Amino acid sequence: MDSLITAAALALAAGDPLGALDRVALREDAPALALRGIAMAQLGEFDRAKALLRRAARAFGPKEAVARARCVVAEAEIALVSRDLGWPAKTLDSARATLEKHGDRLNAAHAGHLKVRRLLLIGRLDEAEQVLAELDPAPLPPAARAAHELAVAGIAMRRLKTRTARTALEWARHAARQAGIPGLMAEVDTALLALDTPAARLIAQGEERPLLLAEVEALQASPALVVDTFRYAVRRQEATVSLATRPVLFALVRALAEAWPGDVSRATLIAQAFGGKHADESHRARLRVEIGRLRAELRTLADINATSRGFALAPHQPGAVAVLARPIEVRHASVLALLADGEAWASSALALALGAGQRSVQRALEQLVESGKVQSFGHGRARRWMTPPVAGFTTTLLLPAPLPNG
Repeated sequence: MDSLITAAALALAAGDPLGALDRVALREDAPALALRGIAMAQLGEFDRAKALLRRAARAFGPKEAVARARCVVAEAEIALVSRDLGWPAKTLDSARATLEKHGDRLNAAHAGHLKVRRLLLIGRLDEAEQVLAELDPAPLPPAARAAHELAVAGIAMRRLKTRTARTALEWARHAARQAGIPGLMAEVDTALLALDTPAARLIAQGEERPLLLAEVEALQASPALVVDTFRYAVRRQEATVSLATRPVLFALVRALAEAWPGDVSRATLIAQAFGGKHADESHRARLRVEIGRLRAELRTLADINATSRGFALAPHQPGAVAVLARPIEVRHASVLALLADGEAWASSALALALGAGQRSVQRALEQLVESGKVQSFGHGRARRWMTPPVAGFTTTLLLPAPLPNG
C-alpha cells in the first residue's frame, strides 16, 4: 500500500475525514475509492459514500476478498447509521467470516459490533448478547474497545443492570480518550448522561416523580406490585402477567393501580377503558365482563374487589402498588422514542424496530408531522423521518411496541 493510502487510512482511524480526502480525493483506484467512501460517510454524505464503496468493491480483484469484505462492513455501518435496518444482515455475516478466515480480527470484530448494534435497535437482546460473547475485547485497539464497551452498556441498560452499564461506560470513556476521537468521546458521554437522566415516572398513591434508570431497576427488584406501561405488564419481582395483547384490561389495571389503596368509580373505569363519556347499562355490563377477565389474568398476583361505587385492587402480598409510566406520554410515543436518537429513520426501519406494520407506522408518522413533532425529507424510498431529542429524558426504555390499536 502506498504512503498516501496509508496516511489517509490513519487519518480516518483518527476521525479526520477531511485529512483523508486531501490525500485521495483525486484518485480512482480501488483503495482510494474505499477510503473516500468511508470519509464521505464520516461527513454524513451517506448516498455518496455507498456509491463509492460499491465502486471500490467492484474494482478490487478476485484475489482481494479481504478488501471487498471491508467495503461490505463499511457499507453495513452506513446502513446502520442511516437506520436502513432492512440492509441484508447475512451479507455482513459473510464479510465477517471472510475477515476472520484471513486473520483480519480487528475488522471482523468491528463487523460483530455492528451486528450487535443492529440487534439492539430491533430489540433482540438475547442474540445481541450471544454475538457480543463471541468477541474478545482484550486485543482490540482503543477505538474498537470503546465500541465494544458501548455495546456491553447498551445491553446492560436494556436489561436494567445499571452497575454493569456504568462500569462498561467508564471503560469506554477511558478507551475513547486514548483513541482521541471527538465523536467517539461524545457518544460515550451521551450514554453516560442517560444513566443520570430521568427514564420513567413513578405514580403511586396519588403522587408521581421521575425515576433514574437505577431507580427503575430497584423498583423492579422490590416487593412492590408494578404496573409497567413500557411493556404492558403487571409484575412483582420475577412473577409477570403480560397484557400486551389486552389493551382494555391494561387500561383497567392501570386505573386501579393509580388509585390504590382507594377504589375507582365505574364511570371512571368505563371512560378510561372504553372511551365512553356517558355510561349506560351496556357499558356497565361490559365492565363487569372485563373485570372478570382481569381477575382471571391477575389471580396469582392480586384480586379486584367490588366497592359501593366501583372496584379496588387488592394485592395478595403486602407491599406498595406503583405504576411505572413513560416520562412523556403522548400518542405514538414508541415511534417518537426511536426518532429521539436524532438519526434519520426510514419508515421500514421503524416498523422493523417496533415489530409493527409499515403502513401503521406511516400513519403514525403522518399524524406526528401534522402535530409538528416530526419532520421528513426526501421522497419515495429515500424518505426519512427525524425529530430533535426530547430534552431532559433518556429513551433507553422506550423501545417496546405500542399497545394494539393504541
